[in-house]
Amino acid sequence: MDMAAVMLQAFAQVWWLYALPVVFAFLLGLLALPAVKGYLGELLVRASARILLDRETYIPLHNVTLRTRDGTTQIDHVIVSPYGVFVIETKNMRGWIFGGEKQSQWTQKIFRKTFRFQNPLRQNYKHVRAVEEALRIPAETAHSVVVFVGGATFKTPMPENVTRGVGYARYIKSFRELVFSEFDVRAFVSLLESGRLAPSAQTHRDHVAHLQKRADPTADRICPACGSTMVVRTVRRGDRAGQRFWGCSGYPKCRVTQEVG
Repeated sequence: MDMAAVMLQAFAQVWWLYALPVVFAFLLGLLALPAVKGYLGELLVRASARILLDRETYIPLHNVTLRTRDGTTQIDHVIVSPYGVFVIETKNMRGWIFGGEKQSQWTQKIFRKTFRFQNPLRQNYKHVRAVEEALRIPAETAHSVVVFVGGATFKTPMPENVTRGVGYARYIKSFRELVFSEFDVRAFVSLLESGRLAPSAQTHRDHVAHLQKRADPTADRICPACGSTMVVRTVRRGDRAGQRFWGCSGYPKCRVTQEVG
C-alpha cells in the first residue's frame, strides 16, 4: 500500500475529530436564532403540559393562529378547561429579567449586556382578546399566562400570572371555580380548531408579513369599523406616554385604535 493510501485511510478514521468543532459551532449558532429559541421554548411548555395537566380536564391547543379585524394573531398555547380558558405566551430567555405590569418595555441583562423587549403581558393582551372574541366568552373567564423558560431569573416582583418553568401549571390549577360545562369545553375546542389557520410554514410567513406591515407607519391601513384611513399617533400623557398607536382619522366620531407592531 502506497503512502497516499495509508494517509487517506488514516484520515477516514479521524475525520470526525476535525468536523466536530465545525458542527458544534453550527449547532450553537442555530440554537441562538430567535425563531429556534422560541420554538424550543414552546416545545418545553407543550411537553410539560402533557405531564402536569390532566388531559381529561385541560385540553391544550398549540400554535393557534386566528384571524382578527386587522389581520392575524399567533398564539403559542391555549388551554381550555371547565375552570377557564388560559392563553399562554412563552419566552425562552436567560439572564436577569426586570419589568413591571404597567411598563411597556422590560429589560434582560446577561452579564454586562442589556436588552429591551416588549412587555409580554401587553403582547399577550391581543391574544386573549382574540380568543374571547372567537369563543364569545366573558373577559373574566379568559386568563393571560406568561411562561419564561431557559433559566431566566426575575429581579423585580412579577404578577402571579408571569411564571418561570413549570410554575404556569400551578397557576392554572389554582383556578377551582367551575365556569364552563363539559359541553362548553368541547364546543370551545371545536370552535378554535375550525377557526384557526392551518399551522403551516406559509401561515407563519403570512403572519410575519402582516406584523411587518402593521409596524410600518407608511403602510396604508383602513379602520375596520368605519372604513376611514388609520393614522399613526403618539400617546401624550399617562403610563403609555411616548408610545405610538394607530388611530382612526374619523376621531372623535370613531375611536378605534390598534397597536403599532
